[in-house]
Amino acid sequence: MKIVAADWQPYALPLKRPWRTSRGEFDQREGRLLRLQSADGLTGWGDCAPLPEFGISEASATAFAEECAHLDLIAQQAGLPLNAWLSGEPPESNLTVNRNFGPILKCSPDALADAADAGFSLLKLKVGAAQVNDEIAALHHLAGALPSGLSLRLDANRAWNFAEAQSFIAACAGLPIEGLEEPLAEPTPDLLQKLQSTAAFPLAIDESIHLLDAHFFRHPPVRRIVIKPARHGGLLASVELALRARASGIEVIITSSLESACGLLACAHLAASVAPDAVHGLATADWFTEDTGSTPAIVGGQLQLPSSPGLGFQSRQP
Repeated sequence: MKIVAADWQPYALPLKRPWRTSRGEFDQREGRLLRLQSADGLTGWGDCAPLPEFGISEASATAFAEECAHLDLIAQQAGLPLNAWLSGEPPESNLTVNRNFGPILKCSPDALADAADAGFSLLKLKVGAAQVNDEIAALHHLAGALPSGLSLRLDANRAWNFAEAQSFIAACAGLPIEGLEEPLAEPTPDLLQKLQSTAAFPLAIDESIHLLDAHFFRHPPVRRIVIKPARHGGLLASVELALRARASGIEVIITSSLESACGLLACAHLAASVAPDAVHGLATADWFTEDTGSTPAIVGGQLQLPSSPGLGFQSRQP
């Protein structure tokens, strides 16, 4: 395919409320869109949004954007939605997603009820930002107020030592916990395996990608991995990683890196191609006061995928 024009379009998107990471908070998301135009009149899009807090360097974010824009064009040329082109299967129309509430100490029972009314079945909370005992107390309080049919996905962002993680997991016994991401500040396969053996729910690694070697997949220490495709440099590398994980019996969850609508759509197509039946961390568009383009609708806890060929991104810029 011949590319006849290419340009980068920078953006800075304000957030409705600060996004907290292990390194602090930020209140706007900066990046740039790549637009490619082909000789046959097609336009392909990619999203470059580096975020060191998520392990996403300028280089990996650029590679993600460039590959996505090219794959958008290729899938359009094939007449297939990007998820169908990636998977070789019929296109998916929707994905189940979790709602993200941020820090557990800032979540209220009323917020849980609102999420249930909106049709979500899984709610994600950040832990590890306060004293373990305080967060355990908050968890029990919220679990007691959790509407029927809802469960909680927790993310510690590598906040705890082994004893703290062990204590927190023990306190989760009998609670509607769906999973816990990144419990250890200094994770090793042996320590993660010890924790997983005591947990009734899957533990997951996300940013600890240095653990993903051959030994990890031969003897998985946890039951789940979280894939942010921009961290891995693109969709194709993420597909390969997901297939390797699933072949080892490891669950796969896809999450965005708080990209704009363009990057979010790419993540959603990836999720639909590698794990269409999982609950993914892709309900992030409502964090923005404005976006780079039209965002996929979420109806009853289901993200609606575009049925048009390619990525399906519609830019708001001319």
